[in-house]
Formats: sequence, C-alpha cells, structure tokens
Amino acid sequence: MWNGAVAVAWKNPLSSWFTAMLHCFGGGILSCVLLAEPPLRFLANNTNILLASSIWYITFFCPCDLVSQGYSFLPVQLLAAGMKEVTRTWKIVGGVTHANTYYKNGWIVMIAVGWARGAGGSIITNFEQLVKGSWKPEANEWLKMSYPAKVTLLGSVIFTFQHTKHLAVSRHNLMFLYTMFLVATKITMMITETATVPFALFEDALSRMLFGWQQQFTPCEKKSETKSSFNGTGSSTSKPIAVASDTVKKKHTKKT
Repeated sequence: MWNGAVAVAWKNPLSSWFTAMLHCFGGGILSCVLLAEPPLRFLANNTNILLASSIWYITFFCPCDLVSQGYSFLPVQLLAAGMKEVTRTWKIVGGVTHANTYYKNGWIVMIAVGWARGAGGSIITNFEQLVKGSWKPEANEWLKMSYPAKVTLLGSVIFTFQHTKHLAVSRHNLMFLYTMFLVATKITMMITETATVPFALFEDALSRMLFGWQQQFTPCEKKSETKSSFNGTGSSTSKPIAVASDTVKKKHTKKT
C-alpha cells in the first residue's frame, strides 16, 4: 500500500495531494454537505492547509526518504495513532455541537454529522479512490465498515445522548473516558498486529438478536420440505404396487 501511494505521488503529485487533503479534511467536507454549508469552507483555514500540505510533501519527497524511515519505528507510529484518536474525539464533539445549532435536539442529524466529521476520511474513501483511479466496488465503506467508522459511530451516539441530557455524565469526563478507550484500543491493535474489532462479539450477538430470526426458521422449513418430499415419494411408489395388484385380480377372474 505504501509503495503504491509513493508511486502515485511521484507520477501524479496533484492527485496525491488532493487525496491527502480529502483524507485530512473529509469529515469537515462531509458534515458541510449534510448541513447545506459550502463544502470548500475548509480551504479558508490557511494554517491547516499549509500544515497538511507540508506534511504531505516531506512524507513523499523528503531527501533519502528520512521521514518515512523515521515513521517506520513503532514508538513513532504509536504516538501518531494516539494523537489521531485524540483529534477524533474533538471532531465528534464538534460535529454533534454544530449540528445542534441547526436542529435543536435532532438526534439523527446530530449522530450523522458527528459521525461524518469524526470518520469522514474513511467514509469518503470511495471518492478518494475514484480520484486516484483505483476505485474498487468491493471495498465500499458502506458495505464493509472499518474500525474507525464503527467506533466513531458509537462515539457520536454517546455524545449525542450526553448533549441531549439523556446521559448523566459531564462532557469533559466522557471525552476523557472515550479518548482513553480509543487510544488503548488502537495501541493494542497495533502492538498485537490484529485487525479484530474489540466489540465484534457484541456486534455478532446484536445481529443475531435483531436480524437472525429468519436464519433460525430456515432449517425448520428445510426439514418440513424434506419430510413432505419423503411422503411424496412414498405415495408415488405405492401407486405401481396398487396397479399391479389390480391386474393380478383381473387375470384371476378371467381364468375362473
């Protein structure tokens, strides 16, 4: 994946820069679209654009590839991942609060905007792949949600309940607990090199409880169909026997 990103950056720097900006500011763009605001409003913050562009440039075009080699060390990756999760919490809270200014206590809108701002980079990956010319329909984020999208949706629901006073926890305490959960989970997944979602068991149990009833009834229907087919074959085999017995009786009466 890294070699492919480097090849795209060297071959088409403009496309690589644009996809990097989408990944950095995708949450803001998506939340602006949902709230009918100008989607290019993020370009007004020159400091963030210059900072993101500088990081993109030194990552792909630094002499001797020093930046990518430094980032290859695990402690540096853990530090960057922790900082990213802290930023995710602030984005979710900002999205929920911003949506509440337009739609007072609108749960669905607040959850959607908080989710979009916190995980916009992963949700908007389809458009990002389309820009790079490597769009893959099977990698659709809506069909197979990634861990950042799932955990951001969970955080958006939690902070929406807190904002609407349905969760008796202060915002700062909830932000601290949620951020510690994100950082600890992400670091554990990186150290153990596993992609298993921490609440996969809960997802499986909830899916079976809400949407697994049809799967439970299907084996019963198959058993009933099997029994009926057996009964049908039994009746079909009994018909030739009855016909043969009738012919024997007719021959016996003719002889007599």
